Amino acid sequence: MNTNFLSPQEIADFTVKAGVKKAELPAINQFVLGVLAGVFIAFGAQAANFATHTISDAGTAKFIAGLIFPAGLILVLTAGAELFTGNCLMSAALFERKITLFQLLRSWLAVYIGNLAGGVLAAILISWSGQLDTTGGLLGGFTIKAAAGKISLSFGRAFVLGVLCNWLVCLAVWSSFGAKDGISKAVLAFFPVWVFIASGFEHSIANMYYIPAGILAKCTYAAKAVELGVSQAAIDSLNWYSMFTRSIIPVTLGNIAGGAGFVGAVYWFVYLRGRKES
Repeated sequence: MNTNFLSPQEIADFTVKAGVKKAELPAINQFVLGVLAGVFIAFGAQAANFATHTISDAGTAKFIAGLIFPAGLILVLTAGAELFTGNCLMSAALFERKITLFQLLRSWLAVYIGNLAGGVLAAILISWSGQLDTTGGLLGGFTIKAAAGKISLSFGRAFVLGVLCNWLVCLAVWSSFGAKDGISKAVLAFFPVWVFIASGFEHSIANMYYIPAGILAKCTYAAKAVELGVSQAAIDSLNWYSMFTRSIIPVTLGNIAGGAGFVGAVYWFVYLRGRKES
């Protein structure tokens, strides 16, 4: 028997304990760690944009982006940060009655606001850095195109893509909980995230970087976005209001359903429901 990994039953127990610890953190700590996670995810998102902005084949671009983006989640898991989508696994602690609904929602809110602040901060810094001038401003145009694509989704489609995304992200976090060393944690987290990126699923926290970056890029790189096939109407509709109503809200709801429901609740039901503690 390989003692380097926990069994699924042990992972379920660990997940509950981790949920309790997260819920008991002071709100300010959760917020600050949320800011870090938002920035870490933005690092992965921007690197993926940079690496793929000159690749015309969509499949190849998604494949390569999937190789790069997981660095953000790996940093969250190994360096220490709080990511809303991964924290949807706290539902297991709620169902186990180790935390209250108030504690869960307070934790989610503090981390979520921190993630948003981190994503926007990273978008501002990238904008100021001049990095979007890369390839004659093509990276700036690509950034707008990516953001415009995210707000073009219907509410229902964004919701379902959010479900599928966080099902995989929480499986990545769940699997990493079973590892006892950093390398194993990174490997176990890598592949599910690669699958979600390569599949084009929607991650609310990543979108807190992608869309603000696109909004900020509009002022300078709109013409480059038009060259990439983005309509002027789509560029004009890219704003803070559409960011929330067309992407962040439906994707967040889908992320909760996918992570808290299909991973946290399901594994609680299988491994912990009705168990008597000694």
